[in-house]
Amino acid sequence: MSWDEAIADFESHLRTERGYSPSTVRAYGSDLRSLAQFAEHDGTTTPAAAGLPLLRDWLWKSQQDGLAKASIARRAAAARGFTAWLERSGATPADAGRRLRAPKADRRLPRVVTRDQASDLLDRLKERAGGGAPGALRDLAVVELLYASGLRVSELTGIDVHDVDLDRLTVRVTGKGSKERVVPFGVPALNAIVDYLRTARPALAAGSEPAALFLGARGGRLGARTVYRLVASLLEELPGSGPSGPHTLRHTAATHLLDGGADLRAVQELLGHASLGTTQIYTHVSAERLKETYQRAHPRA
Repeated sequence: MSWDEAIADFESHLRTERGYSPSTVRAYGSDLRSLAQFAEHDGTTTPAAAGLPLLRDWLWKSQQDGLAKASIARRAAAARGFTAWLERSGATPADAGRRLRAPKADRRLPRVVTRDQASDLLDRLKERAGGGAPGALRDLAVVELLYASGLRVSELTGIDVHDVDLDRLTVRVTGKGSKERVVPFGVPALNAIVDYLRTARPALAAGSEPAALFLGARGGRLGARTVYRLVASLLEELPGSGPSGPHTLRHTAATHLLDGGADLRAVQELLGHASLGTTQIYTHVSAERLKETYQRAHPRA
């Protein structure tokens, strides 16, 4: 089996059997094609001939090329998953990547905006939506729901109209691993969604009846890139450094919930984290915010 054939079959396995998201499948596929290029340059023309030394050399070369620790860790995970699948499928007699290790990714605290900054951001969107433009009404509903529910951008763009329960103020989403969960949202998000559904969505649909809740300018399902551009443009106007995508609103929602006394397990369920350890990063964010406030306010700080 050639590298191309093996990688294509592995990508199909990730999609159909493991339920990985399209973005994860693309990332793993890109990593493995990098491995294939490195291996063929080294004279290893098939995956069956690749051993642990080759995999280690590839990661070392990735490090020398300046890749971040997080990218190298993902490459190692892709390689381990690939070699384990090769062994299970009978393409190789042993799992060459079983003992492959990579440097742990630096765990930086995520960017979080303050409550006042979040309010200002939403107020700006409300002003834009005041004119009744369909795109502005949609943008307000999108950001209100992102902040209210802590959704991933892929979850938000995947919502269909029938997934939203306006009476119970909940939305059903499909997260990582094709796992479904029901997420609550608040009254401001409800009002924004109702306004969008009443006037903006029919205008954007242009006579058709698409299933998607949020529609783009041409009437199709709203794309993740459009949401990224929207949120980035809003966050650029706020002080602070760090990422400016929709995930910042997810981090912000989780942190504000914990600041308000929410239980860590409840926040884990809301965000759809498989591990409580992933959610615990937000307790560190809350602690850092408390320390900053203390340093500013206490006379003995």
